[in-house]
Amino acid sequence: MSTSQPTPGGTTAPGSASSGPASAPATPAAPATPAAPAPPVSIPALEAEISARRDRLAQTIDELVERAHPRSIIHRRTEAAKQRFADVATTPEGDLRVERLAAAIAVVAVIGGWLVYRRVRRG
Repeated sequence: MSTSQPTPGGTTAPGSASSGPASAPATPAAPATPAAPAPPVSIPALEAEISARRDRLAQTIDELVERAHPRSIIHRRTEAAKQRFADVATTPEGDLRVERLAAAIAVVAVIGGWLVYRRVRRG
């Protein structure tokens, strides 16, 4: 059963349960006044707005093209890798972390030695 319950504004909310026979009767909502039409905009104002939007759109497209360009992607990735290396290889004071660098060099040397050994062994 679908009943209506008055809302704070005096209108009724369809589908809401009434609080019983003692509830106040629903009052009809005031008729909505039609929105006043917007004043006409001048042609030069419209042309200026279109031109401004065109400029913003062109700038956005240029930014997207720059972000998607392979050279800029490689540049961003290279800079991020340099920053990660700097974070790992140096202390917050800027001193080198010799123990980490020595461990990285040892890993590279072991892998390089293993690759050379495989190549010599095969042939």
